[in-house]
Amino acid sequence: MASPTSKKILVVEDEHDILQLIKLYLEKEGFRTVSAKTGTEGLQQVKQEKPDLVVLDLMLPEIDGLEVCKRLRSAPETAMLPIIMLTAKAEESDTVVGLELGADDYVTKPFSPKTLVARIKALFRRLERKPDDSSAHYRYGDLVMDLARHEVTVKKIEVPLTAKEFGLLEHLLRNPGRVLTRDILLNTVWGYDYYGTTRTVDVHIRRLKQKLPSLNEAIISVKSLGYKLKELDRSA
Repeated sequence: MASPTSKKILVVEDEHDILQLIKLYLEKEGFRTVSAKTGTEGLQQVKQEKPDLVVLDLMLPEIDGLEVCKRLRSAPETAMLPIIMLTAKAEESDTVVGLELGADDYVTKPFSPKTLVARIKALFRRLERKPDDSSAHYRYGDLVMDLARHEVTVKKIEVPLTAKEFGLLEHLLRNPGRVLTRDILLNTVWGYDYYGTTRTVDVHIRRLKQKLPSLNEAIISVKSLGYKLKELDRSA
């Protein structure tokens, strides 16, 4: 049974059976759920219900999931709202577009409800993790990451990041100069044994660079392996 303090999840899915199955599994785990069957209704529910996370189907009536995701990410009040996208299309291009628009994760239909619940829990764990006082801040030039506030600023101006973008940046800042493989980043940042495409990491790194242009040259791609954050020259 859900407690009054449990997280609220909005499920936007037009297939009735899938919607009810997702809600059943989420509520068994103590989550509160609200639902919508169209993109328009989903956007309305976000405003009215203020969910902690959105499970968003790609193929929706009226407004598709990609457009819903785009609108949520472009509005300041929902720019950091966690979004997990559901897609019936297995092609890489569909998942890449969703990730490019700011989805934190995706699940391809048909899927196991247990897998979806595991990914939701992993995302919440990442958001709620309490950092040690000794590592509450990271600095990289004009960039400051405050783990306690879950905040990134550049020249004291906050830059909104999604949960996965924040997690990737944190891991890079923790390990300057080290090559981090895509598999390591997936398993560390996504918080579970990830069997999807490693292209997920590439898309999120690209989004990080777009939001933080000062890191364009600092985040280095290591061919066939992954990425590393260039160490700052302390002697300069």
